[in-house]
Amino acid sequence: MATIKKRSNKRFTAEIRKYGQYLSRTFDTKVQAMAWAAETEQSLTPDMLVQGKSLGDLLTRYRDDITPTKKSRRNETNRVDRLLRDSLSDFSLLELRQSHFHQWIENAIKIKKSSSVNRDLNLYSAVFEQGIRWEWASTNPIRGIRRPKNPQPRDRRISDKEIERILDALGFDGENVTGQRHVIAVAFLFALETAMRQGEIWNLEWDDVFLDKRFVRLHDTKNGTRRDVALSSEAVRLLELLKPDSRSKVFATNQQSSGTLFRRCLELAGIEGLTFHDTRHEALTRLARKLQVLDLARMVGHRDPRSLMIYYNATAQEIATQLG
Repeated sequence: MATIKKRSNKRFTAEIRKYGQYLSRTFDTKVQAMAWAAETEQSLTPDMLVQGKSLGDLLTRYRDDITPTKKSRRNETNRVDRLLRDSLSDFSLLELRQSHFHQWIENAIKIKKSSSVNRDLNLYSAVFEQGIRWEWASTNPIRGIRRPKNPQPRDRRISDKEIERILDALGFDGENVTGQRHVIAVAFLFALETAMRQGEIWNLEWDDVFLDKRFVRLHDTKNGTRRDVALSSEAVRLLELLKPDSRSKVFATNQQSSGTLFRRCLELAGIEGLTFHDTRHEALTRLARKLQVLDLARMVGHRDPRSLMIYYNATAQEIATQLG
C-alpha cells in the first residue's frame, strides 16, 4: 500500500511497501505523488522480490527460521544441509520448474532409497509452501509430482538370541549399571517393554516417573499430545536399576553419542539391518498379545488404531500358535 506524506517544505513524499520492498519519491504536488505511487504499485510483481534468489537461499531461510520450531529440528537441519549441497540449490527460484524436480528424482533414486527420496520431496514441498507465504514463490512445483513408490514398511523383528548378543556387546549383566554402555542396555530393554521412541526415552525425567502407580508421563511426544505409558513389572525393575535420585533425566547420557555407541555395539555383536527404532516394532508386536487394540493404541500413542499395522509384525507361525 502507498502512503502520501506532506513534508515540512510543503512537498509530498510517496512511500510504497510491497512484496518486501520499500520505494519512495518526493514531488511538488500531492497529485504528482499519487500518480507516481499508483503507476509504480501496478508495475511491481512478486518476481521482483525473488530476483537473484536461489533455491539454496530459500532452503537456508527455512532452515534458520522454521526448522528450529520443530521437534524434529536436528534431523531436518541435517536433511536441509544435504539438500543445500545438491546442484539443484544453485537454480534461481524464477527458473525452477517441475521438470527440474523430475530430473532430480531420476538421479536421486539411483543412490537413495525411494523412502528417502520421498522424505526429501516432502521437505521440498514444505519449503515451497512456506516460500509462497513469504512471497518468495508463486507455486509449489512438488504439488502433483509423480513420486517413486515407497517400499514395504520395515518388519524387522529382534530375536531373543540377538537381544542376548546386544547385551553381551554392551557388557550388561542385567543387574548392575555402572557406565554409559549399561545405561544404553537398560534403555534398549526398556524400549522393548514399553514401545517408547528413542527420543521419548532419553527425554524422560524422574519427575514424570511414577513407579508406585506403574506408569510414566510423556509431555513431548511425536503427535504433540501428552501420553501416559503403563509399565510392566520388568519395566519398573529396569528403572529401579538406575537408582532414582534428584537428577532430572532418567537416562543421564547424551542421546546422540548413545546412539553412536549402540550402533558400534551392533557391529561388535555381528548384527546387521537393525536400528534402535526396531525396538518399537518388536515391543508393539509383543504387547499386542497382551492388550486390547484400543488399550495398545493409547499406550503407544496412535490416534488411529489402523496405523498400528505399520508396527505390528507377528509372523504367521506366531499367529498360528494362538489358534490352537
